[in-house]
Amino acid sequence: MDKKYVIVGENNSVSSSMSRKEAINKAKEYSNEGKTAYIVSEEEGKRIKEEGRFNTPEWKE
Repeated sequence: MDKKYVIVGENNSVSSSMSRKEAINKAKEYSNEGKTAYIVSEEEGKRIKEEGRFNTPEWKE
């Protein structure tokens, strides 16, 4: 069974599920367009849809 992923974009929009390779390519497309997008598991995407919020990761040095 292949694990599925979704893209979380601006305004907590969640894409339909896709393969890892498709998700990476889609995230790269968004990046090239100057948009921020995150790849998360399909399960996490369901949680985000239900709760209506995405916890944006913070990178600390």
